[in-house]
Amino acid sequence: MIVDTRPNLVLCAFRSGFDTYREAFEALGYEVHMDVWRPTPEQLARAALCLLNVYEGVRMPWATLQLKRRLRRACVPLIGLDRDAPWHMGIHVRRLKLFEWLKLLDIYATHTLQPTYAFAPVKHYNANAVWVSHFNLHGRTLQEMRNPGFFRWDVSFVGNMDGVRYREHAERQRFLAALAPALKALGLRVLFRSSGGMSEQEQIDVIQRSVVNLNYRSSCDHRSRAGVEMSWGLPERCYGVPARGGFLLSDERRHAADDFVPGREWASYRDFDDCMARVQYFLSHFAETRAVAEAAHARVMREHTYGRRAKRLVDLSAAWRERLYNSRS
Repeated sequence: MIVDTRPNLVLCAFRSGFDTYREAFEALGYEVHMDVWRPTPEQLARAALCLLNVYEGVRMPWATLQLKRRLRRACVPLIGLDRDAPWHMGIHVRRLKLFEWLKLLDIYATHTLQPTYAFAPVKHYNANAVWVSHFNLHGRTLQEMRNPGFFRWDVSFVGNMDGVRYREHAERQRFLAALAPALKALGLRVLFRSSGGMSEQEQIDVIQRSVVNLNYRSSCDHRSRAGVEMSWGLPERCYGVPARGGFLLSDERRHAADDFVPGREWASYRDFDDCMARVQYFLSHFAETRAVAEAAHARVMREHTYGRRAKRLVDLSAAWRERLYNSRS
């Protein structure tokens, strides 16, 4: 009998918030074990890689050190996932610098390549993506959305706008509070609404029935300390809106050109005045707006899924393991 000795297990040092990747790895044929900090010899023998929530690692450096030692002895790479740089969730600089100094990660998979911390010798651009089972056309068709009569709103935003409770969203709250009356003064149908309390279907309807869906800032953009610039990375909304067939108009993002073709698959604005002008442009050029939305939808569903992200992490892990074996031979 031939025994398959290829790694078929993904270990995750995540307590929660990993459903997107868990589903993606399982679709690739991997078993996934969650919240693993002290892997057994049996787990290590089967493991292809171990994923760590960077911020759990930063908060628990000594537990992460013990995990790293076990993984290294078994030639299993430790990959840190980061979707909150450069804000780093407001964690104290001393904790971040300690984690950087310890060099516990083998691969730092981050949604932005801007200069932050050197958490690992290998830094990999691992953008956000779309969770296909939850973000798709949901029974609608792009053909339906070519009809201007399909839409209920001209401009919308659905998300966290509580800048009092969540300081990282204070700038978003101020921006949208000023934008809404300016747009309504033009006679536009505007809906800016907190996602709290909304059903999933309600959020889908807003995205699909709005001619323009706005993106403005995310928690990772919060200037929690001097010298921290806005994130180059794209929030998950930048993939989720096109996945549902919506047209997205976003604030400028450095990595946008890495994931989309500007002007054909991506539309952005610089500041408040430019946002006003761009909204009016896309509302008055409906066919162009829908062409961008359809191109972005195709690009996202083809290239920017968590399944694609997971496969890339598997490939990086295999290459890392091969380099390690070669260095020891």
